[in-house]
Amino acid sequence: MSNLQSTQTAAVVYNPIKVDLDALTAAVDATASASEWTTLWFPTSADDPGQGPTREALEAGASMIIAAGGDGTVRAVAEVMRGSDATLALLPSGTGNLLARNLSLTLDDTAHSLETAFAGEDRKIDAASIEIRRADGSVDKHAFLVMAGTGLDAKIMSNTDDDLKKKVGWLAYAQAMVKVMRDKTQLRLEYKLDSGRNRAARVQAIIIGNCGSLPANIMLLPDAAVDDGLLDVIVVKPESVRGWIAVAVKILWENGVVKRLKIGKGVRELSTDSVDMRQCRVLTVRLSRPEEVQLDGDPFGEMTGCRVTVEPGALTIRVPAE
Repeated sequence: MSNLQSTQTAAVVYNPIKVDLDALTAAVDATASASEWTTLWFPTSADDPGQGPTREALEAGASMIIAAGGDGTVRAVAEVMRGSDATLALLPSGTGNLLARNLSLTLDDTAHSLETAFAGEDRKIDAASIEIRRADGSVDKHAFLVMAGTGLDAKIMSNTDDDLKKKVGWLAYAQAMVKVMRDKTQLRLEYKLDSGRNRAARVQAIIIGNCGSLPANIMLLPDAAVDDGLLDVIVVKPESVRGWIAVAVKILWENGVVKRLKIGKGVRELSTDSVDMRQCRVLTVRLSRPEEVQLDGDPFGEMTGCRVTVEPGALTIRVPAE
C-alpha cells in the first residue's frame, strides 16, 4: 500500500462502512501515478466521522488527503483541512456526493477519481464556517462545503431512512419529504445579512449555500459559486398552496431550466413573495424556539440560532488536469 521511494505522502481517510478497503487498496496500487506517493490509510468510525483521522494524517506529513466516503466524511475531513497547505481529493462513495457534483467531478469511477487525486491539478474553493447556538447557551463550531439549513430541509434529512437510502439512493429523501410536508409548523426567526437590518419572518426553511446544485440536477441556488467568496441564502416562505406553486416554479423551472439556457440570463425573473434569494458574507439567524439544523445533508441536532461566515479560498481541491 506504499512506496518507500516516494517523496510525497498521501493519506486516505475512508468510511469503512461505505468503502471496500481491499478493492480500494488494489485500485490505488493499479494507479500508475500513485507510485510517486507513499499512501497511508486512516479509517473513520461511528464516534469520529473524519476529524480525528484527518489530524493524524496531517501530523504524519500528508500533503494530500483523499476523502473516501459520503458528504459527511468529506465535510469532516475539510473541517480540519481548511486553511492548511494540504490538498483534498474526493473519492465519492455516498448517496449525494454533493460537492463532487457541484465541482463536476466524475462519480462511480474509482480509477478516474484516483488518477485525478494523484495526477490532477489544484483548485482553491471557499469553505463556510458556522457557529451553532444550542438551547443551553453552548456554541458548536463547524464547517460545511455545500449547504446548511434549518426548517423543511433539516427535517427531511432527520426523517430520511438510512436503510432505504442505501437501497434507492437520493429517492429516499422524497419519502421523507412527503412525511415532513404534513407538518404545517412555520419557523419564526430573525435574520441579518452582513451589517444590514434584522429581518423578521415566518418561513418554512432558510438555507445557506456555498454551492447551488442538489441531487436530481435540481439547481436551488443558481448564482452560487464555490469560489466567489460569497454565501447564497434562500428563504422559503409560502403562505398558501399558491405560494408553494410559486416556490416550485421558481426552483424547478426558473432556476433548474431557464437559467441553464444561454438565453436564461436575459429572461425576467419570477417575482414572488414566497422565495427570497440573496448573497452575503455573513449571515446571522435567531430562532424563536429550538429547530433542527443540517450541514451538508447530515442532521446536527437543534439550534436556537447561528452565525455563518464564508472563508474565501480556504480549501485546495484536486480536480482533473486539463
